[in-house]
Amino acid sequence: MRLTLAPINPTVGDLAANTARAHAAIAAARAHHADVIILPELCIGGYPPKDLLLEPGFIAACHTAARTLGEQHSRGLTLIFGTPLPGLGATCTNSLLVYRDGHLLARYDKRLLPTYDVFDEDRYFAPGDKPVVVDGLGLAICEDLWRGEDAGFASRYAGAPDPVADAVAAGAKILLSPSASPFVLGKGQKHRDILAGHAQRHRIPVLSVNQLGGNDDLIFDGHAYAFAPDGSLAAQSRLFSGDSLTVDITDHGAISDAGDEALRISGSPAPSTHPTHQLANSDDDQLLYHALVLGVRDYLAKTGFTSAIIGLSGGIDSALTAVIAAAALGPANVLGVAMPSKYSSSHSIEDAQDLARRLSIRCLLTPIEPGVVGGSSIADGAFHQLGVPGLGRVLPDIAEENLQSRVRGTLLMTLSNRTGAIVLTTGNKSELAVGYCTLYGDMNGGLAVLSDVTKQLVYRLSRWINAHAAPLGFSSPPIPQRTIDKPPSAELRPNQTDQDSLPPYDVLDEIIERRVNARQSPRDIVAATGFDAATVARVVRLISLAEYKRKQAAIGLKVTSVAFGSGRRVPIAQRWSPEA
Repeated sequence: MRLTLAPINPTVGDLAANTARAHAAIAAARAHHADVIILPELCIGGYPPKDLLLEPGFIAACHTAARTLGEQHSRGLTLIFGTPLPGLGATCTNSLLVYRDGHLLARYDKRLLPTYDVFDEDRYFAPGDKPVVVDGLGLAICEDLWRGEDAGFASRYAGAPDPVADAVAAGAKILLSPSASPFVLGKGQKHRDILAGHAQRHRIPVLSVNQLGGNDDLIFDGHAYAFAPDGSLAAQSRLFSGDSLTVDITDHGAISDAGDEALRISGSPAPSTHPTHQLANSDDDQLLYHALVLGVRDYLAKTGFTSAIIGLSGGIDSALTAVIAAAALGPANVLGVAMPSKYSSSHSIEDAQDLARRLSIRCLLTPIEPGVVGGSSIADGAFHQLGVPGLGRVLPDIAEENLQSRVRGTLLMTLSNRTGAIVLTTGNKSELAVGYCTLYGDMNGGLAVLSDVTKQLVYRLSRWINAHAAPLGFSSPPIPQRTIDKPPSAELRPNQTDQDSLPPYDVLDEIIERRVNARQSPRDIVAATGFDAATVARVVRLISLAEYKRKQAAIGLKVTSVAFGSGRRVPIAQRWSPEA
């Protein structure tokens, strides 16, 4: 039996385009004599559809599109794909349909519904209650295999049925698992371990195909894996590539990769030096880079933007954001804007312009001092009426510092309004965690590219990009070495560095990781790290106080287990103290 796993890239709600992508994948698989083609979870409506599932007519439209696809495009093969379907009463199900030669053979409803982090499937779907096996092919969907083990929520399913074991008991000789599982650093290996465990435990081949692409804050790696009955990885596609994987499976469960045919299904074979070659086993830096590039590319494409604007400070965060944008959109579609103030160093301007030259993007030079002077004059008039000191001081206070940032933010948004380009914000997770950012200033924009990337990871990824410039398509290392080497600074007052206000980033980032991602108490953080208790307490307090800023921040790309986005739901007006 020849099976093709096709990780298509759907747009949520674009049923016509999604079914067209499915049709193209089916046609390519048919041309290479596949007997079975498997498409991802909910690929007709896109994942996650969220409250579109509550919209009148949406589920019915998905059902109609799915029926048309199955009836008209399953000639000569077995077609398996995901779609929401009507359930009993007002409910709906997360389902797989199986068609062959235009006829519906089976329907499988997802049995385990994740409701944690970014997932809210209990809100929308009714769970299935039985296994489905068609000609020895057992069906399961995403969480039916992971059971929360990949995300630390295995306890949620204590005592729940095991859909995989039930499918095997019902006669499955091969297990197929379409999924729409968001990318998170480190989760890919957990998925491979879980898939290998199922294969080895039940002594059957296990095949998994994941959705590709970015939808809002979530990114999907488009993996396709085939595990042999002994638990070994028999074949895999390249992550983030959109490549289909075609394998031949014998009656005894032996798996062989269909070789070059697997590459030809999705287009011309890539050269062996392609950066995504064998990404399934590569390091986190490479995975992170390709995830962020895909996230930016898809967010803009799926929201109708074709170009981006970035404020270039000469610092590391804006440099990395620009590199990712140039890779995602092409240099011609990225505009850099250097906005020096009277406190900006000459090397900041030089480094911003050097970065632009290396990336071949256009860079405007627009000093902000006239705007700051004008804003200060207006504000001083208001302060005079209040009877408080104005902004004209030897050293600026926080009000004057933030005014500079807001002048920059206003200029970027004005350029956006006139050009139609989206502003990409450049702040990282470390800054966003403790509120080291200005509302309506450097936080302005439509997409926060690095909001789930800590400062140390920003540096690590930047060094990795420079070290791999050629295979990534850059003619030279794109980030100026001086940008990497110099101490980070907002340059909003003389001789300012980030460490004037924050602990060293190695300390800060570990506290953030332990508090935000692992939810450790300050007491536990001190015990585990030996950090100064007052420093830990201050950072934890800043994380709590900055919640109101994060609720107003641009949507950010999720790449870690806990991002400041839809999966983290902390109230703003609250007085819980973690020390209590």
